[in-house]
Amino acid sequence: MPAETSIPVSADALAHSQRVSAFLRAQIQEQGGWLPFSQWMHHVLYAPGLGYYAAGSVKLAEAAMSSPPRESQSDANDNDNSNSNHRGAISGDFVTAPQLTPLFGHTLARQVLEVLQQSASANILEFGAGSGAFAHSVLSALDSQGFTANYFILEVSADLRLRQQQLLAPWGKRVVWLDCTPSQFTGCVLANEVLDAMPVELFAWSQHEDQVLQLGVVSEGESFQFQERFAPAALEQAVRSRMPYLPGYRSEINLQAEAWVRDLSTWLTKGAALLIDYGFPRHEFFHPQRQRGTLMCHIQHRAHDDVFLAPGLQDITAHVDFTAVAETAFTSGLEVLGYTSQARFLLNSGLPELLNKLDQTDAKALAQTHGAVQKLLSEAEMGELFKVMALSRGLEQNLSGFSRGDRSAQL
Repeated sequence: MPAETSIPVSADALAHSQRVSAFLRAQIQEQGGWLPFSQWMHHVLYAPGLGYYAAGSVKLAEAAMSSPPRESQSDANDNDNSNSNHRGAISGDFVTAPQLTPLFGHTLARQVLEVLQQSASANILEFGAGSGAFAHSVLSALDSQGFTANYFILEVSADLRLRQQQLLAPWGKRVVWLDCTPSQFTGCVLANEVLDAMPVELFAWSQHEDQVLQLGVVSEGESFQFQERFAPAALEQAVRSRMPYLPGYRSEINLQAEAWVRDLSTWLTKGAALLIDYGFPRHEFFHPQRQRGTLMCHIQHRAHDDVFLAPGLQDITAHVDFTAVAETAFTSGLEVLGYTSQARFLLNSGLPELLNKLDQTDAKALAQTHGAVQKLLSEAEMGELFKVMALSRGLEQNLSGFSRGDRSAQL
């Protein structure tokens, strides 16, 4: 961890980061002195007992949203800034939409219920459930409508799994934690900010020749730095199929997200997966003005692009190429039922109606909720940057969340 960093950390955190750095240097040495960035990112985030998500280092914000607001008794290349608002807005390293307000989960529950009814199932499977706030609000909303759902969770972080178990204890055996994906599943799959945390391949076009380079990580003393090599054939082909030659341009390809979609197609027998993440269609993702890609780091309320800062203590993410997700789904036998902005999806799904049902006499709580909803809907915050995509199999009806403003044709 660089001594000159202005981010204060405890002695224990510093020691942990040093252990992570030592592990990374060993991995680089084992690979002959050069490690593809995708592998480096995987180790930083997921190495057992060390990675940001695997070692309990993740600091999801503890907002005061464990209890829902009371309802009324009457009934282009500026991505560095665009992604900073929803990460670290309250406490910890970052905060996700379900933690801003339970109305996010309550609104999504309406779409979840449609999927469950169409698939004749009561099963929900969430990937990466974070603090458990999303599951808490979805289950609460479904229970209030008299629908009893079974909730399955796949979580790589032991620390987060424990927190989820504590928060979701009231649902007893209806909530089950899985260690791997099921062989078959019928129902609704939820993935909120999952694809963005998958390790990406980092590439660059050479400055003077039409060549694709792969970026890897080397160790120089106590520090890490990028080093370029000619890209392997598969990565070069993937890059050339998605964008033209742009001298010096650097970006990412999330091959793991595409593999996740292909895997989804092997076990989703009937139902839909709702993917909620920040990203763009391909023509925006690889826009000429987005010359440095979309990699972003989050630590203690701060968003920056130094991926080598504080290994093991910061989150590293990349935006999602939703065109690649849609193409992979199509070739894998899944259907894209809809694709739109988070704001449009929430409005279509009835967020204004739920907001109007809140207790209008509690001015302070109402103001807090309105502020959170503003973040969810505002184009300057999460409303436009975040997108929602539905991948399905066997559903015959359209989903209400995409009834207006569907952008599938733009993919």
